[in-house]
Amino acid sequence: MLSFANILWHRSFLREPVRISIRSWHRDPIPVAWKKPKVGWTKLNFDGSRKGRAGHASIGGVFRDHKAEFLLGYAESIGKATSTVAELVALRRGIELVLENGWSNVWLEGDAKTLVEIIVQRRQVKCAEMQRHIDDINLILPELDNCVVTHVYREGNRAADKLAAIGHGLKKPQVWWHRPPDGVLQIMHEDAEGKIIFRNR
Repeated sequence: MLSFANILWHRSFLREPVRISIRSWHRDPIPVAWKKPKVGWTKLNFDGSRKGRAGHASIGGVFRDHKAEFLLGYAESIGKATSTVAELVALRRGIELVLENGWSNVWLEGDAKTLVEIIVQRRQVKCAEMQRHIDDINLILPELDNCVVTHVYREGNRAADKLAAIGHGLKKPQVWWHRPPDGVLQIMHEDAEGKIIFRNR
């Protein structure tokens, strides 16, 4: 950022160079796209959602293979919770489904950067409820042969985000096999084609 003295210095020139300098301060948008896992790997995108003053929360997640083909999706309303707790519950439910289905090489991806860092770095947190979910997750992850946990911007996590939104309207947990709900189909087609969505910084 220019100092006050430099701003005054720029004003001594013609207006056009000043306008060009101002435009250059804005960073270019970030291209974001969902990425396929490698052959032999299963990818889970998970998300938690919280809305309203009451803090009603829900979770959602989607599993896909190296061809970007749908394997399984899940969604659930979880009552009152913070957005971070919802993200943790979404991840925990996802890795429980990993074990139930016998997947051993798994790529876990979410759009809550802080949560991903907590899991990867095995950090402790002050919130007892959060730590309980983190402990559960840390007990399950070693049971997997290979596991990668990464962060993606929300624009690359749209299918999981949609399922979490669907979860708000469910009275009981739901799992979809072989075919996702209609609201997710178009997003999955776009992900499979490598559609790029630009994210403003």
